[in-house]
Amino acid sequence: MYYNRTKLSIIVPVYFSEDTLMDCYNDLAESVFPHLPTYELILVDDGSGDNSWEICKKIKQIDENVRLIKLSRNFGSHAACFAGLVAAKGNCCTIKAADCQEPAQLILDMFASWQTGNRVVLAVRSDRDEKLSQKLFASVYYRLVNRYISDKMPKSGFDCYLLDRKVIEALKLLDERNSAITLQILWAGFKTDVVYYTRLARQKGVSRWTLAKKMKLVLDSFISFSSVPIRFIEVLGVIFAIGAVIWGILLIIFNMTGVIAVAGWTTLMIVLLFSSGVIMLTLGIIGEYIWRILDVAQNRPVYFVEEDEG
Repeated sequence: MYYNRTKLSIIVPVYFSEDTLMDCYNDLAESVFPHLPTYELILVDDGSGDNSWEICKKIKQIDENVRLIKLSRNFGSHAACFAGLVAAKGNCCTIKAADCQEPAQLILDMFASWQTGNRVVLAVRSDRDEKLSQKLFASVYYRLVNRYISDKMPKSGFDCYLLDRKVIEALKLLDERNSAITLQILWAGFKTDVVYYTRLARQKGVSRWTLAKKMKLVLDSFISFSSVPIRFIEVLGVIFAIGAVIWGILLIIFNMTGVIAVAGWTTLMIVLLFSSGVIMLTLGIIGEYIWRILDVAQNRPVYFVEEDEG
């Protein structure tokens, strides 16, 4: 089964993937490559501290269509995907995780949808064969994104996707830091289709998707694409201002009528501690915005390439 003489670029971000990387390649070689007249496989090592880079070199020896990119350190999945998109030469490009949790056949399904004229094809999870904690975080995060950032975000989310060359060039123009590439794709607004699949459980290796990285994703998503944090501060400020006025009027009335004989130390401390906590919270949110402004103003590259083979 051949589609036509077009080139598909498959990008695989690699980070501590020595246990699954060769399995990932074998799966692609068996299920995907035979059905594509032209392809390139781009392996982007995002500063792995194991033998992932050596395995990448072995894969390149097997397949001449493989290109290797090694980043100078761990810049994060966003930077690794972006580095792959910059290097990709295909008419379209897809991102494939190295953990083998998405079936390789999914790439052919997305490619077929692209052939019909869709610029973006999202692989949306219809189900997840994973731990309850992982399902819970994903469900809450994607529903919040759908509600407060973009109603185009599927409620079950997506990590795997296929992009047309025109979309790739548009993403290059953004050149954003501390961002979420999935939200950039939705924000761009190109014609989009969806294919569904069941995300499989991890069979080998350990997930590096830590709680700290999950929380950074939440912050990056809401601060980069939503006004909700700032609006939250505004609403909180209005509530406290109204409360302060009401409380001040009551204190004046109580003082004039003799209800308050001695000032309430407990009440004062509760109000002071609570208001101080709110002030620190709002300063923290504003600080996140200021730090991102500084990061952009410094104009540092999103990543550095240490080695590029192929």
